[in-house]
Amino acid sequence: MAFHEIRFPTEIARGASGGPERRTEIVVLGSGHEERNTRWAQSRRRYDAGYGVRSLDDIHEVVRFFEARRGRLHGFRWKDHADFRSASPASAPLSSDQVIGTGDGTTASFQLVKSYVSGANPYVRTIEKPVSGSIKVAVDGVEAVEGTAFTLDDTTGIITFVAGQEPANGAQVSAGYEFDVPVRFDTDFLEINLVAFNAGDIPSIPIVEIRL
Repeated sequence: MAFHEIRFPTEIARGASGGPERRTEIVVLGSGHEERNTRWAQSRRRYDAGYGVRSLDDIHEVVRFFEARRGRLHGFRWKDHADFRSASPASAPLSSDQVIGTGDGTTASFQLVKSYVSGANPYVRTIEKPVSGSIKVAVDGVEAVEGTAFTLDDTTGIITFVAGQEPANGAQVSAGYEFDVPVRFDTDFLEINLVAFNAGDIPSIPIVEIRL
Protein backbone atom coordinates (compact mmCIF):
# COMPACT_ATOMS: atom_id res chain seq x y z
CA MET A 1 0.00 0.00 0.00
CA ALA A 2 1.34 3.42 -0.98
CA PHE A 3 1.09 6.54 1.12
CA HIS A 4 0.46 9.88 -0.56
CA GLU A 5 2.03 12.86 1.21
CA ILE A 6 -1.03 15.04 0.69
CA ARG A 7 -3.52 16.37 3.22
CA PHE A 8 -7.28 15.90 3.06
CA PRO A 9 -8.99 19.31 2.49
CA THR A 10 -8.63 21.00 5.86
CA GLU A 11 -11.81 23.08 5.78
CA ILE A 12 -13.88 19.95 5.24
CA ALA A 13 -11.93 18.10 7.92
CA ARG A 14 -12.68 20.95 10.33
CA GLY A 15 -16.33 19.92 10.42
CA ALA A 16 -15.65 16.20 10.90
CA SER A 17 -16.44 14.08 13.93
CA GLY A 18 -14.27 11.39 15.48
CA GLY A 19 -11.39 10.69 17.82
CA PRO A 20 -9.24 7.96 19.41
CA GLU A 21 -10.39 4.36 19.67
CA ARG A 22 -9.14 1.61 22.00
CA ARG A 23 -9.77 -2.13 21.94
CA THR A 24 -10.33 -3.54 25.43
CA GLU A 25 -11.43 -7.06 26.30
CA ILE A 26 -13.48 -7.35 29.50
CA VAL A 27 -14.31 -10.64 31.21
CA VAL A 28 -16.82 -10.52 34.07
CA LEU A 29 -16.02 -13.17 36.66
CA GLY A 30 -18.57 -15.10 38.69
CA SER A 31 -17.76 -12.89 41.66
CA GLY A 32 -18.75 -9.81 39.69
CA HIS A 33 -15.17 -8.59 39.44
CA GLU A 34 -13.69 -7.85 36.02
CA GLU A 35 -10.52 -8.79 34.20
CA ARG A 36 -9.55 -6.20 31.60
CA ASN A 37 -6.91 -6.51 28.89
CA THR A 38 -6.02 -4.24 26.02
CA ARG A 39 -5.47 -5.73 22.57
CA TRP A 40 -3.87 -2.58 21.17
CA ALA A 41 -0.74 -0.96 22.59
CA GLN A 42 -1.50 2.14 20.51
CA SER A 43 -4.84 3.87 20.10
CA ARG A 44 -6.37 4.22 16.64
CA ARG A 45 -8.29 7.23 15.46
CA ARG A 46 -11.47 7.20 13.42
CA TYR A 47 -13.23 10.12 11.77
CA ASP A 48 -16.27 10.85 9.65
CA ALA A 49 -15.72 13.73 7.24
CA GLY A 50 -19.31 13.71 5.99
CA TYR A 51 -20.29 16.34 8.56
CA GLY A 52 -17.86 18.80 6.95
CA VAL A 53 -19.44 18.73 3.49
CA ARG A 54 -21.64 21.79 3.05
CA SER A 55 -21.74 22.60 -0.67
CA LEU A 56 -21.41 21.22 -4.18
CA ASP A 57 -17.86 22.56 -4.28
CA ASP A 58 -17.09 20.52 -1.15
CA ILE A 59 -18.56 17.42 -2.82
CA HIS A 60 -16.43 18.01 -5.90
CA GLU A 61 -13.32 18.41 -3.73
CA VAL A 62 -14.01 15.18 -1.83
CA VAL A 63 -14.74 13.19 -5.00
CA ARG A 64 -11.54 14.44 -6.61
CA PHE A 65 -9.51 13.52 -3.53
CA PHE A 66 -11.25 10.13 -3.15
CA GLU A 67 -10.67 9.15 -6.78
CA ALA A 68 -7.00 10.19 -6.66
CA ARG A 69 -6.48 7.95 -3.61
CA ARG A 70 -8.34 5.10 -5.38
CA GLY A 71 -10.73 4.75 -2.46
CA ARG A 72 -9.18 2.70 0.34
CA LEU A 73 -6.01 1.90 -1.61
CA HIS A 74 -3.69 4.77 -0.70
CA GLY A 75 -3.13 6.52 2.60
CA PHE A 76 -2.97 10.28 3.10
CA ARG A 77 -2.58 13.00 5.73
CA TRP A 78 -5.41 14.21 7.94
CA LYS A 79 -5.47 17.28 10.18
CA ASP A 80 -7.26 16.46 13.42
CA HIS A 81 -8.39 19.92 14.49
CA ALA A 82 -8.85 18.70 18.07
CA ASP A 83 -5.27 17.39 18.35
CA PHE A 84 -2.68 18.65 15.85
CA ARG A 85 0.03 20.28 17.96
CA SER A 86 2.65 19.16 20.45
CA ALA A 87 0.80 21.13 23.13
CA SER A 88 -2.89 22.16 23.10
CA PRO A 89 -4.49 23.22 19.79
CA ALA A 90 -4.71 26.81 21.05
CA SER A 91 -0.99 27.05 21.89
CA ALA A 92 1.75 27.69 19.35
CA PRO A 93 4.46 24.99 19.41
CA LEU A 94 7.40 25.61 21.73
CA SER A 95 10.72 23.77 21.64
CA SER A 96 10.10 22.64 25.23
CA ASP A 97 6.70 21.02 24.59
CA GLN A 98 7.73 17.34 24.34
CA VAL A 99 10.81 15.48 25.59
CA ILE A 100 11.82 13.16 22.76
CA GLY A 101 15.05 11.70 24.11
CA THR A 102 18.31 12.01 26.01
CA GLY A 103 21.66 12.44 24.32
CA ASP A 104 24.59 10.08 24.76
CA GLY A 105 27.17 11.99 22.75
CA THR A 106 26.84 9.80 19.65
CA THR A 107 23.15 9.28 18.86
CA ALA A 108 22.07 11.69 16.14
CA SER A 109 18.50 10.63 15.32
CA PHE A 110 15.41 11.01 17.52
CA GLN A 111 11.79 10.08 16.82
CA LEU A 112 9.12 12.70 17.50
CA VAL A 113 6.62 11.62 20.14
CA LYS A 114 3.75 13.18 22.05
CA SER A 115 3.04 12.26 25.67
CA TYR A 116 -0.51 12.37 27.04
CA VAL A 117 -0.06 12.83 30.78
CA SER A 118 -2.84 12.31 33.31
CA GLY A 119 -1.68 10.78 36.57
CA ALA A 120 1.29 8.45 36.82
CA ASN A 121 0.74 6.43 33.64
CA PRO A 122 1.25 8.63 30.54
CA TYR A 123 0.56 7.40 27.02
CA VAL A 124 3.37 8.06 24.53
CA ARG A 125 2.30 8.39 20.90
CA THR A 126 4.71 8.17 17.98
CA ILE A 127 4.42 11.13 15.61
CA GLU A 128 5.29 10.15 12.04
CA LYS A 129 3.75 12.94 10.00
CA PRO A 130 4.96 16.32 11.34
CA VAL A 131 4.11 19.44 9.35
CA SER A 132 7.12 20.85 7.54
CA GLY A 133 8.14 24.28 8.78
CA SER A 134 6.49 23.89 12.19
CA ILE A 135 9.30 22.09 14.05
CA LYS A 136 11.22 23.63 16.95
CA VAL A 137 13.95 21.67 18.75
CA ALA A 138 16.00 22.37 21.87
CA VAL A 139 18.89 20.63 23.60
CA ASP A 140 18.94 21.26 27.35
CA GLY A 141 16.68 24.25 26.76
CA VAL A 142 18.86 25.85 24.08
CA GLU A 143 16.99 26.09 20.80
CA ALA A 144 18.68 24.49 17.78
CA VAL A 145 18.44 25.84 14.24
CA GLU A 146 16.85 23.63 11.62
CA GLY A 147 19.15 23.09 8.65
CA THR A 148 22.22 24.11 10.67
CA ALA A 149 22.02 21.87 13.75
CA PHE A 150 19.44 19.31 12.62
CA THR A 151 17.20 18.17 9.79
CA LEU A 152 13.65 16.81 9.86
CA ASP A 153 12.23 13.97 7.78
CA ASP A 154 8.59 15.03 7.65
CA THR A 155 7.57 11.64 6.19
CA THR A 156 8.78 9.69 9.26
CA GLY A 157 8.95 12.20 12.14
CA ILE A 158 12.67 11.59 12.70
CA ILE A 159 14.96 14.52 13.44
CA THR A 160 18.67 14.03 12.77
CA PHE A 161 21.41 16.22 14.19
CA VAL A 162 24.21 17.00 11.77
CA ALA A 163 27.72 15.68 12.38
CA GLY A 164 29.32 17.47 15.31
CA GLN A 165 25.96 18.63 16.72
CA GLU A 166 24.92 15.37 18.41
CA PRO A 167 23.43 16.03 21.89
CA ALA A 168 25.93 15.50 24.70
CA ASN A 169 25.63 12.66 27.18
CA GLY A 170 22.66 13.32 29.47
CA ALA A 171 21.39 16.30 27.47
CA GLN A 172 17.60 16.47 27.22
CA VAL A 173 16.23 16.77 23.68
CA SER A 174 12.80 18.39 23.34
CA ALA A 175 10.62 19.51 20.46
CA GLY A 176 7.47 21.37 19.50
CA TYR A 177 5.62 20.89 16.22
CA GLU A 178 2.36 20.53 14.36
CA PHE A 179 1.43 17.14 12.92
CA ASP A 180 -0.99 15.22 10.76
CA VAL A 181 -2.49 11.74 11.24
CA PRO A 182 -1.73 9.04 8.62
CA VAL A 183 -5.12 7.73 7.48
CA ARG A 184 -7.05 6.10 4.63
CA PHE A 185 -10.65 6.06 3.53
CA ASP A 186 -12.57 3.25 5.23
CA THR A 187 -14.96 2.82 2.30
CA ASP A 188 -14.73 2.25 -1.45
CA PHE A 189 -18.10 3.92 -2.06
CA LEU A 190 -19.23 7.51 -1.64
CA GLU A 191 -22.99 7.94 -1.38
CA ILE A 192 -23.69 11.44 -2.73
CA ASN A 193 -27.07 13.08 -2.19
CA LEU A 194 -28.02 16.05 -4.37
CA VAL A 195 -30.80 17.55 -2.30
CA ALA A 196 -31.11 20.71 -4.40
CA PHE A 197 -29.84 22.27 -7.60
CA ASN A 198 -26.88 23.92 -5.91
CA ALA A 199 -26.55 21.92 -2.70
CA GLY A 200 -25.87 18.37 -1.61
CA ASP A 201 -24.20 16.20 0.96
CA ILE A 202 -22.30 12.99 1.55
CA PRO A 203 -23.85 11.52 4.71
CA SER A 204 -20.78 9.50 5.68
CA ILE A 205 -17.10 9.59 4.71
CA PRO A 206 -15.42 7.14 7.13
CA ILE A 207 -11.69 7.62 7.63
CA VAL A 208 -9.39 5.47 9.79
CA GLU A 209 -5.83 5.88 11.06
CA ILE A 210 -3.22 3.51 9.62
CA ARG A 211 0.10 2.11 10.85
CA LEU A 212 3.07 2.78 8.59
